[in-house]
Amino acid sequence: MKDIDVIAVLQDPVRRRLYEYVAAQGREVGRNEAAEAVGVARTLAAHHLDRLAEAGLLESGSRRLTGRSGPGAGRPAKVYTRARVERSVSLPARDYRTAAELLAEVAEEAGLDAGLCAAARRRGESLRGAAAPCGGLEEAMEVLAARGYEPHLEGGEGGGGAQQGEGGRERVVRMRNCPFHAVAERFPPLVCGMNLALLEGLIGVDGPVRARMDARPGECCVVVEASKDNEH
Repeated sequence: MKDIDVIAVLQDPVRRRLYEYVAAQGREVGRNEAAEAVGVARTLAAHHLDRLAEAGLLESGSRRLTGRSGPGAGRPAKVYTRARVERSVSLPARDYRTAAELLAEVAEEAGLDAGLCAAARRRGESLRGAAAPCGGLEEAMEVLAARGYEPHLEGGEGGGGAQQGEGGRERVVRMRNCPFHAVAERFPPLVCGMNLALLEGLIGVDGPVRARMDARPGECCVVVEASKDNEH
C-alpha cells in the first residue's frame, strides 16, 4: 500500500481518534480500553483497529490482559501498538531524507559536530523568539508537543520515574517520538547532539528546566528535567 493510501485511512474521524489514542500510550492497548477511550462500541473499535493494522499504521498481537497464565486465565486478547514504519507524503515528490543523510555524512566525516550544534542552538533560540525560557516542565511539554516530540511525564510522587530523586519527587519529561529518527539511526552521535542543542535553544538554558542526553530504546535521546540550579 502506498503511503498516500495509508494516510488516507486516517480520514475516518473515529479511526483517527483510535490511532491517536494508541500512539499516545507508548504501550500495548486492548480493544476494550481503546473503545472506552474514544467513546465507541467495542465492535466498532475492533473493526477500525484492525483496519489500521492492515494499513500498517498499527501493529497487532495478543496477550492475556489479566496478567495470569494457565487454566482459567482466559483467552489472549488482541492488542495494538503504533507501527515503527515511517510514512510521509509530498506532492510533488521530494526526497529531503536523502539530502539530510548526505549532509550528515559529510558533516560527520569532516568533524563539523561543534558547528552543527551551534547552528542548531541558534535555530532553537530563533524558534523560541522573544519568549523567556520555559518556566517549568508543563510549559516545556507544550513546546515539545508543538514540535512533534510527543512528550510524557515520568516520575513524580511515588511514580518510580527513571530520574526519581529522594522521596520519589523528581520528574523527567521523556519523548516518544524523535522528529529526526531516520537520520539519527544512521548518525546517532551527530544527530542526537544536534537535537540536544536545538532543544537547549528552544526551551532555554538559563531557566528552571534543562535538556540533557539520556537515550532509551524506542524514544528520543534527549530528556527534559528540572535544572539542578533551581531545585529546592
